[in-house]
Amino acid sequence: MGDFPEVFFGASTTAEARLEFVFQIRLWFTRVQNIENMPSGAGRGAVYVDRGTIEGPRLTGTVVPGSGGDWALFRPDGVLATDARYMLRADDGTLILLHNRGYLWGRKADVMPRIRAWIFAGGPPVAHSEYYLRAFPTFEVQTGPHDWLMRHVVVGVGERQGDGNLIRYYALL
Repeated sequence: MGDFPEVFFGASTTAEARLEFVFQIRLWFTRVQNIENMPSGAGRGAVYVDRGTIEGPRLTGTVVPGSGGDWALFRPDGVLATDARYMLRADDGTLILLHNRGYLWGRKADVMPRIRAWIFAGGPPVAHSEYYLRAFPTFEVQTGPHDWLMRHVVVGVGERQGDGNLIRYYALL
């Protein structure tokens, strides 16, 4: 192949990891479904993406409405393992497929039941400080100005909102 254009300046070393904020996605999902008490001891929750916005220094655009969702696995150990796929549309019209995996778990034993009540039953909000919501996405995009997404490790820090999620993404340099 050839040389890749420099997208970021600076680099991580084995002694110090460096992150750069690249964009955030605000997702709205109001349609939810839940399969409880599977023979494996787990449950499966589904939230479908109604819409979303992308804002940041490296990517801006929208989430394509109805293009996917998150089929999270409620594990018996209290961890929710996310598995989301949906399509992004950059402001220049480029389509980007995002496959987002990650984990949500409560810092105390009562947090995950309260989060489930919030997500699926309209219960009271749970403070961001009470849970861990992190993501490790991969992307598929055509060759062009956004193909850096297919060459960099990106990690996300998420916060649950009353009607969706806010996830801020950082490139590992």
